[in-house]
Amino acid sequence: MLRILFSFSFFLLSIAPNAQVLTQFRIVDSAFKLPIGSATISNHQKILTQSDQRGKANVNVEGNCLLNFTAIGYRSVMLKLVLPDTNIIEVRLVPEPEVMEDVVIIASTRTNQRIENAPIKVEVLGSEEMQEESSVKPSTVLGIIGDASGVQIQQSSAVSGNANVRIQGLDGRYTQILRDGFPLYDGYSGGFGLMSIPPLDLKQIELIKGSASTLFGGGAIGGLINLISKKPTAKQEGIITLNHTTLKETNVNSFFSKKYKKIGYTFYSGYTKQLAVDVNKDGFSDVSTTTSLVIHPRLFFYPNPSTQITLGITSTKDSRLGGDMLVIAKHSDSIHKYFQENNIGRTSAEFLFEKTFDSKNRLAIKSSLSNFERSIAGPTHYFKAKQIDYYSEFSLLLNQKKGSWISGINLTGNRFAKLPGDFVYLQNNVNNTIGFFSQYNYKFSKNTTIEAGLRDDYNEKYNNFILPRIAIFKRINHHWGTRLGVGAGYKLPDPLSPQIKEYDIENIMPIDAAVQAENSVGYNAEINYKKNWDADKTLFINHAFFLTEINNPVISKEDQLQHVSFFNASNSIISKGFDTYIKLKMEDWEIYAGCTYTIAERKYLQVNQSMPYTPAFRMAYMITHEIEGKGRFCVEASYNGSQYKEDHTKTPSYLFLAAMTEINLSKHFSAVLNCENILDYRQSKKEALYTGTITNPSFQSLWAPIDGRAINLSLKYKL
Repeated sequence: MLRILFSFSFFLLSIAPNAQVLTQFRIVDSAFKLPIGSATISNHQKILTQSDQRGKANVNVEGNCLLNFTAIGYRSVMLKLVLPDTNIIEVRLVPEPEVMEDVVIIASTRTNQRIENAPIKVEVLGSEEMQEESSVKPSTVLGIIGDASGVQIQQSSAVSGNANVRIQGLDGRYTQILRDGFPLYDGYSGGFGLMSIPPLDLKQIELIKGSASTLFGGGAIGGLINLISKKPTAKQEGIITLNHTTLKETNVNSFFSKKYKKIGYTFYSGYTKQLAVDVNKDGFSDVSTTTSLVIHPRLFFYPNPSTQITLGITSTKDSRLGGDMLVIAKHSDSIHKYFQENNIGRTSAEFLFEKTFDSKNRLAIKSSLSNFERSIAGPTHYFKAKQIDYYSEFSLLLNQKKGSWISGINLTGNRFAKLPGDFVYLQNNVNNTIGFFSQYNYKFSKNTTIEAGLRDDYNEKYNNFILPRIAIFKRINHHWGTRLGVGAGYKLPDPLSPQIKEYDIENIMPIDAAVQAENSVGYNAEINYKKNWDADKTLFINHAFFLTEINNPVISKEDQLQHVSFFNASNSIISKGFDTYIKLKMEDWEIYAGCTYTIAERKYLQVNQSMPYTPAFRMAYMITHEIEGKGRFCVEASYNGSQYKEDHTKTPSYLFLAAMTEINLSKHFSAVLNCENILDYRQSKKEALYTGTITNPSFQSLWAPIDGRAINLSLKYKL
């Protein structure tokens, strides 16, 4: 027996060293030596492990091995090794230029996580969608944002064409708009914000539905939209597009970029000329006369592989004239004199400094300053004001083996000032908020990640706001995953925040001192399924539930003199429902289908609690067929269910159809023929768009398109 025990012990001791010897790998970007997280190491198609946030991974195999190293956006590397090896083996992956455009880097979470592993759900409209939209609707990103399920683009004025973005049934003021992480579009400066941002200048759009206030502030109650600008690559990029529509719109856009060893640049310029069109022949413009010019240059400096400095300026000039067609044609008289003219100037400057330490920790310092001026002229009134927005932030990202910390401090504020013009009730206003935030992302295992965050904002007028948030992602198996989350938010009262209906500026009253800030709690739960047959066959299904409760909601009230005042309602606003979408890719075919069911209610009302102009059912469909090297064909459809109006009558439901064909004429030239609203569905076919007289009209709130069918032809030249 002793001999048996001794032999068995000797056997265990002899195999123990081999069982415990692990080979360590460090996977980095070949250009900047930065770690690559979530890189996969496989052996004969069997996945062995994935790298952590520091790019490190351990492999427990021995003998002659053929290992394959892969990561999204990089060329795969196959190495023949004799393992175990006591050295740390560094594997350098080379970026794949064409694939890098599809890399999903979640700037909205600041931790560069892969989208499928993030505890908070982020939907990304990538570079391919931006390129397509730059030929379909080159002047604005509103169209492509509105294609996402759960998102509603609502035009708030028939005269000016202004619109806002509503997420999960909530008003546009609960949607926070960012440009490269800078919150510059709110209050007075939010007017026509997204309408002047072209898709050709963007790499991607990141969309978060529901509360997302920890990292960027309290305004993201309904959701957050982060517009990510393009960055230069080593390959020279140059694109020029020409576009013209049957609605008398002409666009000229260009984008150029190049990255050198120590410096890089991007330069966008775009010009839009739109003539007024009276689609329904009622004497008023359904599409206003517009002239717009946008210039956006950026410089990138790379002092060393771990440091990047970005400087950018955006300048926008926008002039819009709508109203009586005779006035627009300069034939006004005592009867035909109604018009609204908006002249807008926006100049924004940004600075960003990023430093990576030890290839794992990152320091970021950024600041922006924006000057927005807008004049509003009508038949009896002229108003002009400016708003200066400023934002500064210091943040530090610490990557650990099992997770990452992101913490920082930011200062955000604005100054609203009236300029010489006619009398209005609004007063000059200064608003400053300082915020501290911290968020920890911890990976319990390769299948479970939890994210917990806390923000503390102090506003000089409305005091302190504590905003906790927690989210968890659980990968059940290779196909199934689930997310759960809850977070708090707040919104400061602002009489110039987007409303369902656009009020005349001279009738808006200032916020009373007794009005309190709104606060919210948002919940989300979802489950998703994915299946990959191979690189060209994928299926993804996502089903999400949401519930948001807004307490102390600030609501507007219009009296008999048309004065608009604001006060806190006695009860809450609750929006709840589900959002489902399916993406299927089969070689050259791609299919998308989404459905959103929303119940948005104003609990402060005794009867007729339904939120006006919020369809209970919205569905969207898209099918795309691509012919390699020749072009593509795409058909889109969306269904909007009936909506309650202010008087609680119901609108009819309607179907919106669009189709697009792109043909590659040569290596550098392509042409796009697109038709929007094929069925020519218009609100004016169901009801008059205004009441009263042509001299003093009162325009209806909008629930459907008013511009009708539009066909456009676009030509693109690409270097």
